[in-house]
Amino acid sequence: MIMLALDPEVLTLVALAAAGLSAVLLVLVVVLLSRVRRLSRAQRRAFDVGDGDDVVSALGRHGAQLARLEADLGTQQATAEQLRELLRGTVSRVGIVRYDAFEDMGGALSFSAALLDERGNGVVVSAINGRSETRSYAKAVQSGESEHSLSSEELAAIDHAVRQSPPTTLPPMTGRWRRRAS
Repeated sequence: MIMLALDPEVLTLVALAAAGLSAVLLVLVVVLLSRVRRLSRAQRRAFDVGDGDDVVSALGRHGAQLARLEADLGTQQATAEQLRELLRGTVSRVGIVRYDAFEDMGGALSFSAALLDERGNGVVVSAINGRSETRSYAKAVQSGESEHSLSSEELAAIDHAVRQSPPTTLPPMTGRWRRRAS
């Protein structure tokens, strides 16, 4: 065996250097431990880790919760589509046109009102106001059209309903008085 003989001064310098290096490493270990504790606390707060759970089990729990939420969202979307289909058949488009049916009558008391669903199906109702009586008519509408003859006011009411524009009042008629609705 070969033994190295070291000078005692060199040996002292090596020992001092090793002691200094170990002191620096000890400070570094304390700083790193402090950072790990802060990180661990932050993870516990962020992932609601408790009862000795680690981040991996917390992520697994959150993954299961996300899967349940996705299933619930799918159910909600299916329900919303069913409700949307039901609403397509309800009155959602209304158009009203007020007018003077007779030249000698003012105030635009006669009207035609179209009550349609999203597909343009429904009814157009007209009320013709005269001096001594009011007559009402209702005509079925399919896809914005009717098998009955429609007056220009009824057509305007259907057009307003389809375009969802605001109610309107037509200007008074000129010339001979006549009843516009059939």
